[in-house]
Amino acid sequence: MTWETIAAPPGVASPQPMTVRAQSIPARHYFPDHDHRWNQVVYAISGVLTVAVEGRSFVISPEQAVWLPTGVRHRVGSLLGAEFRSLWIANDVGRGLPESPTVFGVSPLLQALIIEAAEIEGQEDHDGYAGRVTDLILDQLRRAHPLPGALPWPRGGSLVALCEALYAEPADPRGPEAWGRELGMSGRTLARRFETEVGMNLRSWRRRLRMFKAIELLGGGLGVTQAAMELGYGSTSAFVYAFRTEMGCSPQVYMRGRRLERSTRAPSSANGSSS
Repeated sequence: MTWETIAAPPGVASPQPMTVRAQSIPARHYFPDHDHRWNQVVYAISGVLTVAVEGRSFVISPEQAVWLPTGVRHRVGSLLGAEFRSLWIANDVGRGLPESPTVFGVSPLLQALIIEAAEIEGQEDHDGYAGRVTDLILDQLRRAHPLPGALPWPRGGSLVALCEALYAEPADPRGPEAWGRELGMSGRTLARRFETEVGMNLRSWRRRLRMFKAIELLGGGLGVTQAAMELGYGSTSAFVYAFRTEMGCSPQVYMRGRRLERSTRAPSSANGSSS
């Protein structure tokens, strides 16, 4: 299936000091390569975004966002659809934030603040509430922890078809030889191209994909056993072992910590709905 482009909004004014854009991105739609005269935070409150910047491409979940400094060319889309929240931040208030594109973790507090900022965008700020929300978001961005990387993604060609298929069916057991036949190349050629373009071998990438999807599935309410089966593990214990090896704790402990963090840090004024 092909991807379709999304037109950029016309007549966009510079943020003063921050503008929040809320938009639903349909499946297989994207904003073509472009840049801004201001900083941007790329984020989705639900769904997964594909981001291409500085010769690399990756996907991020609602627990991650990307900071894009002024003038950096980028492309944003979604394979399965996402609720996109784009923060445009003026240069003068973006001082002290990273000077290069950065993937960072999104705390429950920052997520709630972004949702709230989108809800009140465009309203009159008679009592300064919107300004205080903006200040809190900027504080959270300065305190955010950079991540070593999201799930890397090829920029184009047959490897994109491979990664899209595995993302949709992470339990697919086919290795480089079988996928090579599917894509019209030898297994060795596929393995070499994959490692060159993505930065890791197919086996390591699939392991990271499974963890990425595990957090998505568990966060959506799926049980540990169901998630294990969806991801293609032979047993629940094999999934728990793999999760603990990658994440440092069991799936149950990880999700319990996320729920506790949300309940103790989310501001009471934040609204969980989005427009």
